[in-house]
Amino acid sequence: MFKALKVKINQGKQYVRDVRKASPTGFRGFPRISRSPCESGCNACQSACPTNAVLLDPVRIDLGKCIFCNECVRACPEQKIMFTPECKMAADTRAGLVVGENVEALRVRSSETIQKIFSRSLKLRSVSAGGCNACELELGALGNVNFDMGRFGIEFVASPRHADGVVISGPITRNMARALDLAHAGMPNPKIVIAVGACAISGGLYEGSSELDREFLERFKPNLYVPGCPPHPLTFVNGILDLLGRH
Repeated sequence: MFKALKVKINQGKQYVRDVRKASPTGFRGFPRISRSPCESGCNACQSACPTNAVLLDPVRIDLGKCIFCNECVRACPEQKIMFTPECKMAADTRAGLVVGENVEALRVRSSETIQKIFSRSLKLRSVSAGGCNACELELGALGNVNFDMGRFGIEFVASPRHADGVVISGPITRNMARALDLAHAGMPNPKIVIAVGACAISGGLYEGSSELDREFLERFKPNLYVPGCPPHPLTFVNGILDLLGRH
């Protein structure tokens, strides 16, 4: 018993006390785009991007496609782009994921309906629709002692019938499209849809592949987009709390 107490004292408090103020060390998060002009005709950052996430005239980054590889930063001779440690970068619209020179933060708007029904308790079913398991690992970490998402009344459940919404990770391969449909259909109404990671949001590195079937997202528009490759657990937690209108 004394050994256990000694370990606890040495470790201190492991959980993140305030997820709103937490800033992860070494994390490559929300990008800042300088207002300084680019060299005429230069497209080095766009050419270096493996997912076509960098847009020009003016310079913008689509976080729905960005895999945060830092290749655009390395390629830019003007140091136009910089990634910060800021992990709060979810959005409630697909267009809201595009970051330009004047964008200081992304926005998640909460509807009255979502606040009224889900603000005190939200059960989610995670569906890995052909993912590499990176996003799934970060989603799994949300239940550990560090992030402890359950303290906010938000939990992952085993059955779609117990869920209020589906969390999609992976690019949605053809062999997972039917499974995703079935999971969503098994949830009682009303229900929400959350797209997690570049693959789920845009297809990521696999965008345009004939092995994908992303028709589900055309029929069911996500209520929340959580960018990253993979997203940090704090990005997910903060996005969900914003969606629920929790401050």
